[in-house]
This record gives sequence, structure tokens and C-alpha cells, in this order.
Amino acid sequence: MKKLLFLLTAVLVISAAQAQLNPVSWKFTSKKLSDKVYEIHMTAVMDNGWHLYSQTQPADAISIPTKFSFTGNPLVKLEGAVKEVGKMEKFHDASVGASANQYSKTVNFVQKITLKAAAKTNISGTVTYQTCDDKQCLPPKKVPFKVNIG
Repeated sequence: MKKLLFLLTAVLVISAAQAQLNPVSWKFTSKKLSDKVYEIHMTAVMDNGWHLYSQTQPADAISIPTKFSFTGNPLVKLEGAVKEVGKMEKFHDASVGASANQYSKTVNFVQKITLKAAAKTNISGTVTYQTCDDKQCLPPKKVPFKVNIG
């Protein structure tokens, strides 16, 4: 009985630790705006107490900004830069002399695209981001994505 209880406790502790290692979940979708024009929505949802960083950071930032890389597709034209939709928090830690532009709970990154031809295709790439809470920062993580269009 003691062994079973120990095993059960170990499984719960390991599960909790693994959940802590991935405090951000991503969802990738497309939204048709008009003929051949779409928005790609890359939405991050953070666990309570965690945040990730904006694509643009202050000069004194030590955090790693979120970055999107898109795989080339001859049928797709990217229109402008990835926009951020969410409540940006401007954070400053006087003890280390660093600032950060960050998001908590959720942020939606939006890339507008135009199809060069009326065809079904996809857009793919990766998002690289760093997430922290008030005690620790996890190493940067790279997440691949692929979104169907058309």
C-alpha cells in the first residue's frame, strides 16, 4: 500500500512539474476578410501568473521578444507586420534595471495575408517566445504551426 501511495504521489508531482514547463498554449486559425484576403490569428493563452513578451522591447529589456517566422509560399503575400491584440503591460524591475513589454492571460498576434491566386493552400512557420512568472523564466521555446487557407 505504501508503494502504491508513493507511486501515485510521484506521478502527481511529475504531472504538475510538466504542466509548469508548458504554461503557454497556442491556437492558430485563419479568418477570411474578403476574396483572397485573410488574417492569420496566432493566439497565446498563458496560465495564471505567467506572461510572454511583446515583439518589441524597450532598450533596457533583458527578455527575449516573441518572434514569428513564416515559411515561404509562392501563393501567399504577407501584408505588413504581425500586429498584437491584447492588453500590453509595461513592466520595470528597478532591482535589475530592466523593463519589458509583456502580456498576461492572452494575446492575439495577427498577420494579414493576400492569396496571389484563388487556390487552397496553407501558411506555416514557427513562433519563438519566452515565458516567465514572478520567480523564474523558462528557456525560449519554438513552436511550429500550419494554418489552412482558402
